[in-house]
Amino acid sequence: MLEERRLLKELTEGSEFSFNALYNLWASRLYHFAFSYLKSDSAAKDVVQETFVKIWSNRTSINPDASFKAYLFTISYHFLLKELRRQLNHPQMEDYLDFKKDLISTDNVEAKYDFDLFLKELEVAKQKLTPRQREIFVLNKEYNLSVTEIASRLSITEQVVRNQLSAALKVLRNELSNYSYLFILFTIYF
Repeated sequence: MLEERRLLKELTEGSEFSFNALYNLWASRLYHFAFSYLKSDSAAKDVVQETFVKIWSNRTSINPDASFKAYLFTISYHFLLKELRRQLNHPQMEDYLDFKKDLISTDNVEAKYDFDLFLKELEVAKQKLTPRQREIFVLNKEYNLSVTEIASRLSITEQVVRNQLSAALKVLRNELSNYSYLFILFTIYF
């Protein structure tokens, strides 16, 4: 921990050695994190590379006393979502989603069971949210209201909506970790 703080302090001062040391310390973990969602070696490597390019670009604003792991994984998570959106707009992914939709709409019992189970687990997981988080999540994801619309409807600030939605998604992501792919699709498209 102290070693990492020292490396971060040196990184903020422009040390390429410290940057390389941090890369060697975290790249493998970031790769496995990205690969677990993307299932693509090259896409996972791209996420790692883009994450560390951003780290280098923002090196002067890094707080050595804050959690570098949280900062690093937040950046990589955004690149991961960007890549998933790109893949979802790819014709092959559209074919895959059509195939999955056909499976769910046919008599394929296993696929229907998986999807139904996900929806049931989502309902159970939503009960772990605070009433305000649940309300904001439902308005945003199920009624497709924007942050601005929700803030106006509930007479709260947009930042409060964003904070509550972020907290809700974190709880749901943890609760639905067995359905990570379906959950990501749900949060992107609903």
